[in-house]
Amino acid sequence: MAIALSSLEAGLIVSCQAPPDSPLHNPTIIAAMAQAAVNQGAVGIRVDTPAHVQAVRQQLPNTPIIGLWKQVCSDSDVYITPQFHHAAAIAAAGADIIALDATERPRPQGETLAEIVQRVQSQLGTTMMADIDSLDAAQTAAQLGIEILGTTLYGYTATTEGQTPPAWDLLKDILASCPGFIICEGGIASPEMARQALKIGANAVVVGTAITGIDILVQRYHKAILGQ
Repeated sequence: MAIALSSLEAGLIVSCQAPPDSPLHNPTIIAAMAQAAVNQGAVGIRVDTPAHVQAVRQQLPNTPIIGLWKQVCSDSDVYITPQFHHAAAIAAAGADIIALDATERPRPQGETLAEIVQRVQSQLGTTMMADIDSLDAAQTAAQLGIEILGTTLYGYTATTEGQTPPAWDLLKDILASCPGFIICEGGIASPEMARQALKIGANAVVVGTAITGIDILVQRYHKAILGQ
């Protein structure tokens, strides 16, 4: 593997992202968020776009980075690193791990998950993280040789519509039936929830909005104060 996953074991990975229309959506600011997270004990960073991956890599040359590239495609609901060229760009920017949508949804322009995984393995040699929503998707990703399985998309696809993360039951099912490094991501809103994920058996936990989601968090407080 391109990265020793033991460096992430039982640790906190902080997702440092911001909406595209936010003043925080700036490589320098994202890199500063990442540095602050690592200073306080984060063992890894998850970050979107090649520019932000590159900025974080320059700021943190020795910290494991999970990189992704969110792209909205007209012919598919898949948006997390949907095509191989997105994965290649993330690897070139300096990510140790490429995160990609590994749900069973059709991908844009006819590419398949199996094809993308094979090309990453043969052409890039970069460790991958499968962002999944179901046990079937996790099992498929593991069979394809994706090293890391994450519960990232539970509650965010048609298959899991109406389900609210964290995906505790899905996490247990994956741990019981899939090999690999298992990450709990999605809906972790407190330190106690992060600890619970590790107690269940997750190898590591990703926390984003609850730590770095200033835009979303302020909006929630504002609406609550207005009684909305």
